[in-house]
Amino acid sequence: MPEKRISVRRGIGFSVGSGVLGFAVLGVFALPAGAAESDISFSKIVFNGGKPVVVGTANYVDVSLTFTVKSSVAIKEDFLQVFAYRGTDGVDYGEIGGLSEQESACRKSTSGGVTIRTCERIISVDPRGIQGNLRNLVNSDAKAWKTYGRAHTAAGGSDTDKSSATVSLKRHAILTVNATPEPVVAGKTVTVTGKITRANWSKHRYDGYAGRSVKLQFKAAGATSYRTVKTVTSSSTGALKATAAASVDGSWRWSYGGDSVTGSQTSVGDYVDVR
Repeated sequence: MPEKRISVRRGIGFSVGSGVLGFAVLGVFALPAGAAESDISFSKIVFNGGKPVVVGTANYVDVSLTFTVKSSVAIKEDFLQVFAYRGTDGVDYGEIGGLSEQESACRKSTSGGVTIRTCERIISVDPRGIQGNLRNLVNSDAKAWKTYGRAHTAAGGSDTDKSSATVSLKRHAILTVNATPEPVVAGKTVTVTGKITRANWSKHRYDGYAGRSVKLQFKAAGATSYRTVKTVTSSSTGALKATAAASVDGSWRWSYGGDSVTGSQTSVGDYVDVR
């Protein structure tokens, strides 16, 4: 299935402003200074509802971000920051995250002199990196990213709080399908072909994904779900091919469960009439 265009924003990185965070791979720099302190703490950092963030080669992907901030000192409401990061400080460092827009994005309560902010944001992940000095995604960026939060105090200081939470960034896959002949005589063989490709962030294109175990699935006309008929391995170019006996009308599709660096994907169904 083609990747979905979710956002019209441009720029890879956490674009700041308009309450939208972007995806930032900013080059070489160090994690912002400022040890975690008891007067400001970040917790419950969750990107994309805890699910992997799957990105293609061209289109923005909007991702939800929720987090909680507790503080016993006054902080600047418009400078609450949450980032995901990967790499080693000062070596191959990158970030996903950015600035919040305004207090209205956070629900605030007070208990025992501590202010608790429960915040919701949207960040835009852009694989092309065409805004400012931000670079594009590369294939090695597909991994689990660590997270941290940063707050700026009303007195002019800042506090950085590393988190144990992580977010998985994965490469988008595409699956195609074609079942022939159409129609087919009952009892004869249906041949189902297709191809699995995945985003090559480093070269801004989709390449065949070799050696993948992909399921051939069938749903009979009138049924509510697909069943797996067999599993095949993609060729060196990502090509898929399988045969099966045709007994009743129904739809054929391919399904891939994904892996540690690639998102799961399922093709559309190709309906075959059995006569």
